[in-house]
Amino acid sequence: MERFSLNMAKSFLGKNVNLHLKDGSVIVNVHLLEIIRDEFKRETFVKYVPYKKGNEFRIPLKSIAWAETLNLNLILIGEEN
Repeated sequence: MERFSLNMAKSFLGKNVNLHLKDGSVIVNVHLLEIIRDEFKRETFVKYVPYKKGNEFRIPLKSIAWAETLNLNLILIGEEN
């Protein structure tokens, strides 16, 4: 399995995903907003916002193991009941 790269992160921008981190934890149902490069620290961050929340967070790209896309149709149907 290849590591999560900048190109992979770009393909998930604007989508709702579960972020699986290298430490084994999962950040559930977030919307990926943008990729931020910090030239001073030479790090790349992914900015995301949790579903139906206004707070923006960012996480280092190197701490993400993989991302799983979500089907929002299933989530939205479940909220109607």
